[in-house]
Amino acid sequence: MNETTRRRGPAIEPHEIMQEGAAGLRIKWGDGRVCHYEAAALRRVCPCAQCVNEMTGRRMLDPSSISDDLTVDTLDIVGRYALTFRWSDGHQTGIYSFRLLRELCEQHEEGTSESGRL
Repeated sequence: MNETTRRRGPAIEPHEIMQEGAAGLRIKWGDGRVCHYEAAALRRVCPCAQCVNEMTGRRMLDPSSISDDLTVDTLDIVGRYALTFRWSDGHQTGIYSFRLLRELCEQHEEGTSESGRL
């Protein structure tokens, strides 16, 4: 179990969620950390049953099939625990828990690119 999985409270509670343009997302977490996400990168890790086999956990979605030009059509909050997106490719079934989003950010920052965006 990694640190994010064990962590509760402010570290996985968003303080502010902002869409940045058509293809970006910024989350400021309760502990002050700010994470930036790109639409295509999030779509490539979609956790829904269409993209990940529920029985085996095997990823069914080929990440190379997602265009770098993908955008967010709509963004909605699911309860107090997740976000859901309608992507420009029509996909809309993924529920991205705040825990998953925070974990993706932390994993990305361990191998940060020049842009600092996921």
